[in-house]
Amino acid sequence: MTSADPGPHPATPGGGGTGGDGSSASAGAGRDVACASAGADLGLLSPMRGGAEATGDAAVLRAMLDAEAALTRAQAALGLVPPEAAEAVTAAARAEAFCLEDLVVRARSGGNPVIPLVADLRAVAAPFGEYVHRGATSQDIVDTALMLVAYRALGPVLADLERTTDRLAALAAEHRDTLMAARTLTQQAVPTTFGLKAAGWHRLAGDARIRLTAARRSLPAQLGGAAGTLAAFRPAREPVPEAVEVASRLPGRFAAELGLAEPLLPWHVLRTPIADLAGALAFTAGALGKLAADVLVLSRTEIGELSEGVGGGSSSMPHKHNPVRATMIAAAGRQVPALAAILYGSLAAEDERPSGAWHAEWQPLREALRLVAGAARDAAELVADLRVHPERMRANLTVTGDAAPAPALVDRALAAPSPPPAPYQDEAPH
Repeated sequence: MTSADPGPHPATPGGGGTGGDGSSASAGAGRDVACASAGADLGLLSPMRGGAEATGDAAVLRAMLDAEAALTRAQAALGLVPPEAAEAVTAAARAEAFCLEDLVVRARSGGNPVIPLVADLRAVAAPFGEYVHRGATSQDIVDTALMLVAYRALGPVLADLERTTDRLAALAAEHRDTLMAARTLTQQAVPTTFGLKAAGWHRLAGDARIRLTAARRSLPAQLGGAAGTLAAFRPAREPVPEAVEVASRLPGRFAAELGLAEPLLPWHVLRTPIADLAGALAFTAGALGKLAADVLVLSRTEIGELSEGVGGGSSSMPHKHNPVRATMIAAAGRQVPALAAILYGSLAAEDERPSGAWHAEWQPLREALRLVAGAARDAAELVADLRVHPERMRANLTVTGDAAPAPALVDRALAAPSPPPAPYQDEAPH
């Protein structure tokens, strides 16, 4: 299909997303699947990634379609379009009815995937196609879709962080009195306990849960129209005050349809939601990176105070038991801050829609979500099977000093309130 052909194409049965998320590219009709997948990034060099199903191209397509359908339903609820239009568009907005590979090719001409998707969705929703995307701009749909993707991807991340904090609390309590050397600037300093170290990890992982939970709950829908004024959503036959009032209610109704937060203003160039999410993701990667860094040091052969229960092998040295989970977390922790810097840099956006700043966010945000998802998954697996070797800790301890207050600090840390568990999967929006 060429970019001049706007008609929708059915996806190949069993087709999925493409691009760094472990899923295969969707092939067009008559196209060899192996050939279509040959250029896909399936994650061969990204074992530290996670969240494949929630962040892949198929997930983004689903989120864009969810946003388009929700917009029509919200407009129908406010009397802006016929109820039959909402039903027709919602029924048409099925990801399996669209060819991802074709959308990718056609998206290049306009610089975003919404333009070809709207053309296809209007054709599928006929005779109600004119009500698809009514009054919206492409950024409304892309931003809303990325908020949906983030919301859905963060559910499993928070669940993994909860498992991590629970296990770290148990390790801290079990080893509150287990003596080991505290090390500063690579050298033994004074005695501490492994329980206190584990309590510190527990606190950091808990802080990450708090920040990600807050960021997730505040993810807003985006709706502003061409220049963020909502002008295109005013009902033409209503007097101006009433028409403005109806338009001002639409973003809240739209957000409610999706289970996202209602925006105070259209945030086309007010990128607080992206910056807040970037900060929470970077903090989480760093917090888990601290855990990984300690495990990597303490599992060195010459130290041997910790070891991964399920380590990795070596292609050339079969005697090795590599700390692979910690290594993957450390790799993610080194990448996410740089991605967050790009997202923070996009705050400085000109006019009512910038040229380049908005577009620069898409891939770094998705990559940051993937890396944090992988780090949280690996952290949960790491601490679940972490092996503590108290005898090596005591044998390595060559400095004297008083570690008597350490157990009391462990008790204090574990007595502090923890973030409440949440039904991360059940509360996902539509």
